[in-house]
Amino acid sequence: MASYQVELPSQDSKEASREPSIADLPAAPDQKVALDDLYAGDDDGTIDQVYQAKARILNNAIQEIGMGKYQVYLFCCAGFGWFADSVWPMITSLILTPVINEFHFNAPFLSLAANIGLFVGAVVWSFGCDIWGRRWSFNLTLLIAGIFGLAAGGSQNMVTLASLIATLGVGVGGNMPVDSAVFLDFIPGTHQYLLTVLSIWWCLGQLFVSLLAWPLIANFSCASAENCTRAENMGWRYLIFTLGAITLLLWGIRFFVFKLFESPRFLVGIGKDAEAVEVIRKIAEFNGKTTNLTVEQLVNASGMDPEKERQENTVTNERTRVLSKSSYLGWKHVKALFRTRKMAFSTSLLIFLWGIIGLASTLYNSFLPFLLESRGNAFGDGSLFITYRNTFILSVIGVPGAFLAGWAVELPYIGRKGTLAISSGLTGAFLFATTTARSSNALLGWNCGYTFFSNIMYGVLYAISPEIFPAKDRGTGNGLVSSATRIFSVIAPIIALYANLETATPVYISGALIILAGLVALLLPYEPRGKASI
Repeated sequence: MASYQVELPSQDSKEASREPSIADLPAAPDQKVALDDLYAGDDDGTIDQVYQAKARILNNAIQEIGMGKYQVYLFCCAGFGWFADSVWPMITSLILTPVINEFHFNAPFLSLAANIGLFVGAVVWSFGCDIWGRRWSFNLTLLIAGIFGLAAGGSQNMVTLASLIATLGVGVGGNMPVDSAVFLDFIPGTHQYLLTVLSIWWCLGQLFVSLLAWPLIANFSCASAENCTRAENMGWRYLIFTLGAITLLLWGIRFFVFKLFESPRFLVGIGKDAEAVEVIRKIAEFNGKTTNLTVEQLVNASGMDPEKERQENTVTNERTRVLSKSSYLGWKHVKALFRTRKMAFSTSLLIFLWGIIGLASTLYNSFLPFLLESRGNAFGDGSLFITYRNTFILSVIGVPGAFLAGWAVELPYIGRKGTLAISSGLTGAFLFATTTARSSNALLGWNCGYTFFSNIMYGVLYAISPEIFPAKDRGTGNGLVSSATRIFSVIAPIIALYANLETATPVYISGALIILAGLVALLLPYEPRGKASI
């Protein structure tokens, strides 16, 4: 099928006089966005071709509306999910030492509980957003994380803490797969690189939680496990209470201040063309623009008789209503991602990529404070203050990586795949280099390089997957890859139970896996650069 192109709209003098904002960020280098056939249709070539034809018309309408207030607000509100996905998984490693001193348990169990919850959340919310829509998943994930996050701060023992951490993980686990699908559904194709830049919220989350943990845990924690009482060990509780309250605040902004419209691509995918057109109209109105999109354009794009289209939509809606509580629709979306050989190869590679990167990063990051402290002790500066100071420095280093990633993914001949491969290779190389450190400062320096390039790697990884998956199956696709990384994140603490953390073995394993991921990235059959997702 021939490619479809959308000319970039020219700005008039009135628009040129506005105050600059994120909406004024330049489009991708290409002056045209090709909406290529990333996916072939069914065996008979009907169902997916109809969806693609309609998706292209929606893309054209969103491109004509352009970047505006709605997309700017969505960039922030979707970023809240990145923020939550950064601070809560990281919390298990930040509070590990004081919690062990108070509750006396084996280190990996807390990380294991957290990753089990994250896995359940990734499955439930990402698969669900293709069944019952984006809005419910978008609005409930932060609420669950905030409520159970506050409750976790009052834990009296390890079992209670681990259970509440796992439960809040159910909410947190759905944020990134759902929010990336939501954000990509509403931005013009010329600005899809902003999905990579969205990882700045993940970096800011790391920076924020490190900044909080530094004074709270360093000043309000037991010096050792001997006679460590609750009253002397309140730092980690203060940290969790604060994060729980902030998470609820972010949920309140999402729910009460910002109105998320249902994804027009999701609506078209379930046969609700009229509702999709109404959403486009409301977005245009919110941005102070107009749109010429009509229901007739979508119906005509399908090549069907309007009455037949109406009847099929009625059947689709009825099936959605009756079957949304069963596994039918979820399985239907999974099958769609493996429909052709090329699609199956792409989906399988993405699952493999997310899985091995999840295993490698969790194996290393979950115990980074432990490694910094234990190596610091060997170098004579392993105090809690130094440990959390170093963690804060590492968080600062990661921030510019998000912006560099957003620039690199639009470079000709490099694009998403090249940026992912290069950043993965350098991430693994710096991991190997940490084993050569002979001083605390050297260890910190190598970890700065690791953090910088790993943030680029994750920024690209979190963007390339949603861009490749079609919108009607995007939540399910995000769920598959997120579930892969969560499953291997569960395996990582189990490995640590039997691994000797006093040696460099976990580091060597992590580095090798991440370098392997970079090589695998080059095999992906699709390069989203210059193409608008469908």
